[in-house]
Amino acid sequence: MTTTHAVRQGPYPELTWAAILVGYFLGVIIAVSIGYAALILGFSIEGSELAAILGFGILRGMLRRNSIIENNIAQTVASAVNGASSGMMFSVPAIFILGYGTDFDPVLLTFGAIAGAFLGIGFIIPLRKQMIDYERLTYPGGVAVATILKSPGAGIQKAMLLVGGAVFSGGIHAISQSTGVDNYDLGSLIGMPGYMNGVWYLSLLTIGVGYIAGKGGVAFIIGGYVCYWLLAPLLSGFGLFPTDPATGAVTGDPNDLRLLLYRPVGIGMLIGGAVAGVIVAFPMILSAVRSMQNAARTDAAMSRDEMPIKLLYVAIIGAAILLAVMAVLSTEKMGLGRGLVMALVGTLWVWIAGVILSEAIGRTNWSPLSGMTLIAVTILIFIAHGMGDDTATVVAAVMVGAAACVAMSQATDLMLDLKTGYLVGATPRKQQMGQFIGAWLGPIVIIVLIFILHEAYVLGSDKLPAPQGQALASMVNGIMGGDVPTQKYLAGAGLGALLSLFQPGLGITVGLGFYLPFNIVLTYSIGTLLRVLMDRRLGHEHAENVGIPVAAGLIVGEALVGVGFAISMIIEAV
Repeated sequence: MTTTHAVRQGPYPELTWAAILVGYFLGVIIAVSIGYAALILGFSIEGSELAAILGFGILRGMLRRNSIIENNIAQTVASAVNGASSGMMFSVPAIFILGYGTDFDPVLLTFGAIAGAFLGIGFIIPLRKQMIDYERLTYPGGVAVATILKSPGAGIQKAMLLVGGAVFSGGIHAISQSTGVDNYDLGSLIGMPGYMNGVWYLSLLTIGVGYIAGKGGVAFIIGGYVCYWLLAPLLSGFGLFPTDPATGAVTGDPNDLRLLLYRPVGIGMLIGGAVAGVIVAFPMILSAVRSMQNAARTDAAMSRDEMPIKLLYVAIIGAAILLAVMAVLSTEKMGLGRGLVMALVGTLWVWIAGVILSEAIGRTNWSPLSGMTLIAVTILIFIAHGMGDDTATVVAAVMVGAAACVAMSQATDLMLDLKTGYLVGATPRKQQMGQFIGAWLGPIVIIVLIFILHEAYVLGSDKLPAPQGQALASMVNGIMGGDVPTQKYLAGAGLGALLSLFQPGLGITVGLGFYLPFNIVLTYSIGTLLRVLMDRRLGHEHAENVGIPVAAGLIVGEALVGVGFAISMIIEAV
């Protein structure tokens, strides 16, 4: 008896409606989850791996579809939707923190962010062949996602672990929200001095983010522990606690210590570390320029594997026009000339910074996105400053800066996805189309999420500290001549710059440890130390196959329940 095997006719499924719709669904979930986490912890995590795991569960586990390149497209669309989460969460909250939440047009901002997303994609596509095919940049995140896609059985198992983690985390957070118990004061129970702040934040999301960060989160932990378990006892011993400016009394309360001392120093470290990160990236800037020159010489942009270059020109020009319209209409006092200059500067910065960031993340898996955003908004504020209206100046600068930040985020995200596609045999042109298809949805989801969370919890509060937004708001206040603790900012900036010159990104992560409430740092340390110990005892493979999917589920479950409670609070208030 002869056994015959079915032979597939035609190409494998790739850019299909199933991939697009699954990508939209996953993209919204991931954008909400990672955006919510970014407002608490001050940094974002890459969503492509999470999208690949969940995509396996739906496409292969539920729909019985077997094409890994179709799953790659779903992951590309989902991560394109998520591309707006870090871009907007790093910038837009500053408008609310500065008190201008009712002084800008959210619809206009959303269209500007969509324009920025298309700009970032259009500018980076012509460099794909040079950076990935010729220079063979590593892109560790892209390699990790490709590994998931190439392991079908493991992919479904990871999806089940992720969903299980999400259900457990969501249930625990629902209990916490319902009872109002979200902190546990272990310090007072064991007799710890109050200034050492032994209160733990009851959050599985925070543990999950710490686990995924692993060794990369150690510096973040160190920042917090230095403040409360080293500096606070020293300040107590030498009688150097700060003085409350309102009452004139010396205070050792941990919340006062954070507000009066640690937070301004931490904000300075964020800014100094970000600027130093850009300086460290200067060799990559030169490399990026050479990449563009080589791409032009090899005619890489005209490859049949890519989207037609004329179509990219249309996308870039159209997005630039939309960005200019947003800049001109951002405030009544803007004027046509100044608005066009801001749009031109924003467009040029998207092009330059997007290439730099793509080169940086390709070589080191680290992206100084926050630093590029701070620089962009600073430049835009100086351009807008002549209007004579501080509110109009800040709103216009942050709106255009947010669009630029989304563009930079999309550029780096696309290169990571294209690296994955390169490794699994995807068609670059179809991936690029998938990125465009997904990019428009992210800004809409994130702007709605921002308004919901601000209405329910208030951005910049202890519940949602929005550290990157706080840093941007503080920088804006400094530029506009506000009353800021300049000496503490400068001291922090110097320390953050030194740390980042020693190791890229170190000043930012340590600065976040200074800035954030210590209860968050304590809980985060559980996840980080758990990952370090498990890697030593069980190896990295166990973390990849079990630990990270569960940790990702902890993030998704708590975030979705947290947003759900925020929506219910708003409905009840109405």
